[in-house]
Amino acid sequence: MDWLSTINGFRAYLKLEKSLTQNSVDAYLQDVKKLQQFALSFVPELKPDIINEHNLKAFMRCLSELGLPPASQARILSGVKAFYKFMLMENLLSHNPSELIEGPRLQRKLPDTLNILEIDTLIGAIDLSKPDGMRNKTMLEVLYGCGLRVTELITLKISNLYLEDEFIKILGKGNKERLVPIGEQASKMLTIWLQEVRVHLKIKKGQEDFVFLSKRGSALSRVMVFMIIKSLAEKIGLKKSISPHTFRHSFATHLIEGGADLRAVQDMLGHESITTTEIYTHLDREYLREIIVQYHPRS
Repeated sequence: MDWLSTINGFRAYLKLEKSLTQNSVDAYLQDVKKLQQFALSFVPELKPDIINEHNLKAFMRCLSELGLPPASQARILSGVKAFYKFMLMENLLSHNPSELIEGPRLQRKLPDTLNILEIDTLIGAIDLSKPDGMRNKTMLEVLYGCGLRVTELITLKISNLYLEDEFIKILGKGNKERLVPIGEQASKMLTIWLQEVRVHLKIKKGQEDFVFLSKRGSALSRVMVFMIIKSLAEKIGLKKSISPHTFRHSFATHLIEGGADLRAVQDMLGHESITTTEIYTHLDREYLREIIVQYHPRS
């Protein structure tokens, strides 16, 4: 069994059966190709079907010795494990050598968030007299109000808005659809943007269904949204390093600190695993101190 044909089979499986995006497929293949490079460099006769647990442990040690951060090592191991699950499913081997391989221990870094005052100040700094002001304000209200990823925001379709029912349909990672509730403020801004501003734009053919458009009438890029947010942060003198994802982090944190059910937040964020959502259960120290003072009998 050679590497090329097996990797090509894995590629087809990811695209056709798992329905992953091209970026996700490329990421998985890069992980497997790192294992291939390791095998060819150290033990040229090692083929994907004869690599054993000992070889994989050596591969992980090699990644560590190269100085790759633990998160990168864990991501590569995840790709390799997916590769061997595919081979097992296709009956290309009888035993999964990656099954018992453990990744490095990861420190769960708490994501940066904005408090409500910072969000209000940031959105309030948008100049609504400029042509793109209403669009930018609407985008940030939707980012924060619905907890979207930046890609989900720029690919949001008018045909997926159900504002009367207070829901929007999102196409998330792996082309998985989910329904997300939309609050009054975000819904109001969307209505104004669509009915009073966007209707005056000259829209390029094929771009008619995208909610958010550039001045040229085409869908926005991820970079454009990053630049808008960075510019606003500089304008108000915000010292935190923020990105579109910061609004998603803030959405989840504020919901959970307000008492929202963890499973409900998981569904709204589109997380496959509840453990991914649990990172948002952190509370600031001042809030914890107030809880202790208010409720503990010895305080």
